[in-house]
Amino acid sequence: MIEFPPSRSAACARLTAFVPRAGRAYAEGRNAEVPGHSAVSTLSPYLRHRALTEAEVAMAVNDQHGPHAASFLSEILWRSYFKGWLERRPGIWSAYQQGLHAARNRIATEAGLRITWQEACEGRTGIAPFDHWAAELRSTGYLHNHARMWFASIWMHSLRLPWELGADFFLRHLLDGDPASNTLSWRWVGGLHTRGKTYLARPDNIARHTGGRWNAEDLTAQLARTAAPLDGPPHPAPGPVPRDGSWDPSLRTGLLLTEDDLHPDFFFARGLIPAAGAVLIAPEGRSPLTVADPVQRFTRTLAMDAATRLAEHCPTAPVTDDVNTILDWTRAERLQQLVVPYAPTGPAATKLVTLAAGLDIPMVRPLRAWDAAVWPHATAGFFKVKARMQTILEAAPQDLAR
Repeated sequence: MIEFPPSRSAACARLTAFVPRAGRAYAEGRNAEVPGHSAVSTLSPYLRHRALTEAEVAMAVNDQHGPHAASFLSEILWRSYFKGWLERRPGIWSAYQQGLHAARNRIATEAGLRITWQEACEGRTGIAPFDHWAAELRSTGYLHNHARMWFASIWMHSLRLPWELGADFFLRHLLDGDPASNTLSWRWVGGLHTRGKTYLARPDNIARHTGGRWNAEDLTAQLARTAAPLDGPPHPAPGPVPRDGSWDPSLRTGLLLTEDDLHPDFFFARGLIPAAGAVLIAPEGRSPLTVADPVQRFTRTLAMDAATRLAEHCPTAPVTDDVNTILDWTRAERLQQLVVPYAPTGPAATKLVTLAAGLDIPMVRPLRAWDAAVWPHATAGFFKVKARMQTILEAAPQDLAR
């Protein structure tokens, strides 16, 4: 069973082990969904919380493989593209939350839908690979990307369940549950992101890429043969790219990390000298239902690991999920400004809005160079970002400590 030790040192060790396989071997084997997931990096839980950053991973892989790293680097860019796309259209996240509320109302009143939803979440549908992936997700907090696509397709197109309930199931159980990547991936499978383009889980595709663990003939009678696109409103126009924030070095400054960015070295590279540090987390905000204990433990322990590293630079308060605790901390430390790495749309950003409303000092939210290089191009499809891969890689060193 795959495990994810919640520390930056474990993330760095996993990156070191993966880099030799990140070129041609990854490109040729990345679609294989096999036990142990040896064909892929399994770095996503660390990248989601930026215990390991996109810049670090991209540079390590590119330095060793050059052009042969294009396939893996594209996957890193997809994550950043989705974040930028959603950040410039935060109404999509709000619409998802509203859709989830409506879907939950339906399962409260429609017995048949409720039973199907429960069976899907518990892996009792009778569709063998789907049930296996549901159990794997609950036990490990992880699924191969190909399995996620198959799972989402079966959820929507075969079981006819609301996509929002499936996206919520993932957010409650994935260690790498990310508002942007998760929401937009489910929308993509359903034909809402790339309008009209759906993804259909095919029995022969599942059999081929899982090493024949499941028989295509057995699945043919169970899986949908067509995948009609879901109906939804047009995409809103993209909003502006967030501006990079700059702090006043003459003020007594607190550095607040969130679960979205747990590696503060880029601040120190820019010359920040904090007087005090803290970490605010929000894993419970990923769902209105109970977020799985492994997800909450992983997030908190990874945040505690970041707090330990931050304590090497300044006195650091215990990790908390309570905004009022952070407000009290800013006053007790007599802070004159609060610096926070820019948190994209999601639970952490929502908590920062509440925090800002209660502060009597400025909150400065610097933007990583990586995001500043990607997000301006997240206006339509992914390929506008992919075409600028070299420019983005050139910006990556700015996010690394010097």
